[in-house]
Amino acid sequence: MAAHFGRDLTRALAKLEGIVDDARAAGVHLLVLPDATLGGYLTDLRRPDPGAVPPGLHEDSWEVQRVRALAGSMVVCLGYTEESVVDGRLRLFNTALCVNGDGVLGRHRKVHRPAGESLVYDAGEEFAAFDTPVGRLGLLIDYDKTFPEAARSLALDGAEVLACLSAWPASVTDRASRLPQDRQSRLFDLYDCARAAENQVVWVSSNQTGVSGGLRFLGQAKVVGPGGDVLARTSSKGGMAVAEVDVGLELARARRVLHHLAERAPTAYRGLRAHDGPAPRTAGTDGMGGPDGSDGLDGPDGSDGPEAP
Repeated sequence: MAAHFGRDLTRALAKLEGIVDDARAAGVHLLVLPDATLGGYLTDLRRPDPGAVPPGLHEDSWEVQRVRALAGSMVVCLGYTEESVVDGRLRLFNTALCVNGDGVLGRHRKVHRPAGESLVYDAGEEFAAFDTPVGRLGLLIDYDKTFPEAARSLALDGAEVLACLSAWPASVTDRASRLPQDRQSRLFDLYDCARAAENQVVWVSSNQTGVSGGLRFLGQAKVVGPGGDVLARTSSKGGMAVAEVDVGLELARARRVLHHLAERAPTAYRGLRAHDGPAPRTAGTDGMGGPDGSDGLDGPDGSDGPEAP
């Protein structure tokens, strides 16, 4: 699903009612909504305004309960700012939930936080798959998909479908006149297809649309098959990408000759073991940016770049 969701929770819930009705009419069993569905996303990733942080909610908040009630038998994934007391301290997490009318089926706190997001949200600590009525599912939140280890961890945990909820904007340092030509637009699509193909899973990618402060979101929601082929997609505007997929059949077909997970050679991946700590941030080292739109040239605090080691 590609759609715009802002701070107004009442408006968001009214919008969700229509979206869920449309999805049900289309025969959808799994609906993946954007990151920050309830309460919206940040308005500035370089220097977030503490007074403009999305409202903190929790799983028992009436807004989440309302989404559960709307979902009924449908499996719905949504994002929100989670407020939680950890070790006696009030903390905020960028969180995704998977729910239906029976309750919360799974949850994920965003692990990888780009740029100024780390000034607002604490980091999650793991990727774990869980069982749902539509199969074993794994959740990621936008920048998480930049890291292949995240999706691979979920696939190795048995996830057949990976749902990535995003609030992924266009580049803020090198804006293109048209969104489809934006550098971040190309990366967004590249990661979606690569993560599906390398893990041979069904990938469902959602995103925000429209504008929030200085951020212009890309849209481009899609369903990708286990061969990396896009089965359905939206444009930069709001819309629903709907695909009918026999998950078990498609995974078996994709893995019949080449089974990427089974054919890994873990003992050969010495670099993963030798470099299990964070790499130093060096400006322009890989030419790749994340959803912060910084293109890898800005420091983690939104400055002009990291200090030399």
